[in-house]
Amino acid sequence: MSKRENPNCFIIIAKEIGRFIKALRLYIFNIFFSKIPFFVLRKPIIRCYLTLGKKSYIAPNLKLLNKDFKKNKIVVGNNCIINPDCLLDGRQGQIIINDNVDIARGTWIFTLEHDPHSDYHKLKRGDVIIEDHVWVASRVIILPGVTIGRGAVVACGAVVTKDVPAYSIVGGIPAKVIGTRKSKLLYDLHYFPYMTV
Repeated sequence: MSKRENPNCFIIIAKEIGRFIKALRLYIFNIFFSKIPFFVLRKPIIRCYLTLGKKSYIAPNLKLLNKDFKKNKIVVGNNCIINPDCLLDGRQGQIIINDNVDIARGTWIFTLEHDPHSDYHKLKRGDVIIEDHVWVASRVIILPGVTIGRGAVVACGAVVTKDVPAYSIVGGIPAKVIGTRKSKLLYDLHYFPYMTV
């Protein structure tokens, strides 16, 4: 059967071309645009891929996994800081980062993982919600379906596998409560370097 006799062939080719263009667009962002040293130049490009609140800052070398390019899949609130080398995975769920959240270098946030108990290596999906005034320290991994409560602190190197209560301090693998945050959280974050490398 030739291509002319099978019109579905053109539909399949068109879909594959569309998938290729989406993948290329994400590749170009992750390899080139995310490395632009000046935030004032990066900001309009970043806003094509996610929702970015007022007075929020995203450092260079952010990696995005957002296959649909829907800006509501990854939402960053007001007065937030996302430091270098972070990964935001919006492939199969939303990432909602509320106001005054500080995310340190090298943090990875996932909305998709494999179920280790599945006979067929099935996927587990879930939204990640980070509430106001959360401080996520360096090299943290946040897995799908997690909500981090208001004012919580996640210690360096923690792997967050379940919800974190408000005002708690968690650490370890998997993350467990190791303390309580006692501050009133009256601050607004402001961080606007002219250039970061």
